[in-house]
Parts: sequence; structure tokens; C-alpha cells
Amino acid sequence: MKILVVDDNKAMRQMVLRTLHQTGLDGLSVELAENGSDALAKLADSKPDLILSDWSMPEMNGVELLRELRARGSAVKFGFVTAQAASVAMREKAQEAGAQFVLERPFSAQHLRHLMRA
Repeated sequence: MKILVVDDNKAMRQMVLRTLHQTGLDGLSVELAENGSDALAKLADSKPDLILSDWSMPEMNGVELLRELRARGSAVKFGFVTAQAASVAMREKAQEAGAQFVLERPFSAQHLRHLMRA
């Protein structure tokens, strides 16, 4: 499974990467991006099975990235990983934009594995 992790915070990218490896899923290939603009550039050469994105980032935030992907016709599985508490409004906005899930940090490898398989 190819995964693109998008987060402006290097420590958070590394935390998500570490948790992905702890899921125990075989064949994971993970690429990292610093924001939505960086992700779009990487997507020109890569077709991930899943994108895990931060909500709030400079240049292009996670919702803007997701909306751009959907406007381009991409149906890639997309989940938000956020350090802030996900309000009802945030979850609704994510769903309306086309996200499959919103995951609040901290989270377990088991929970992430479940969402990846769903």
C-alpha cells in the first residue's frame, strides 16, 4: 500500500510514519510532503492508495488539497490526522470535501490499521 503523509510539522510526519510501521501491515511504502502544494507536486509522479493529511498547514491546507484532488477527479482514499479536537463542524467539512475519516492525535496503530482497511 502506497501512502502519502502530508504535514507541515516534521515531528508529526515522523510520528505518523512510525505509527504506520507499527500497524503491522505488510508492503507499506510511505512518502512525505510538507504541505498541500508539496503533496500536489509529489502526486504528479506518484499515485498513493491513501493520503493522510494534517488539517492546518501553510501554503495549502488539508481541505484545500482534498478539494483540489476531487476537482481533478481523484478518488484516492483521504483521511485527516489532526492534533486539534475534531468538532462536529470540522468532521462535516471534511466529509463534504470527500474525506473518509478524521483521526485525532494521539491515536493507536490498531485504530489507524482499522481505518486503513475500511
